Amino acid sequence: MGRARISVYDIVLIGMMVAALESVKLVLSFLPNVELVTLLIILFTLAFGKKTYYAVVSFVVLEGLLYGFGIWWVMYIYTWPLLVCFTRILRRQKDGMTFALLSGAFGLGYGALCSIPYLFLSGIHTAFAWWVAGIPFDVVHGVSNFVLMLILYKPLRKVLEYSWKKNG
Repeated sequence: MGRARISVYDIVLIGMMVAALESVKLVLSFLPNVELVTLLIILFTLAFGKKTYYAVVSFVVLEGLLYGFGIWWVMYIYTWPLLVCFTRILRRQKDGMTFALLSGAFGLGYGALCSIPYLFLSGIHTAFAWWVAGIPFDVVHGVSNFVLMLILYKPLRKVLEYSWKKNG
């Protein structure tokens, strides 16, 4: 099995994806659990495939460097690549509703995913309590992800597909 080669173009593309992820995270950071990172990761995965893993790993490392390497950072290590995996499974779908549902479900389930480290650190009761305490935020997260994907999926996918076909 051969190793994938990364070109200069790929490095620039990955850097631009990371910059976009970090920018949208910062711009909406004043709104609790309303974010565009999920939307962009899904769209990047659809447009650029496996290269998105490099962008997600770089984004996670950058987040740690900027904000510290706390337990929240451990959660980022597996949640964002997992979203890329889910998207790759559904990549043949073209309708925005599929990805709106994925995005909404990811937001709703984000707290449950993020409770996993607490399971290992403090046990099932702490993990469950942590998850339940965050359910109101997960609802906001899921609903906002769903709505934002419904609104922005088609126009952003067209832009990315055009860009990919022209330059990729």
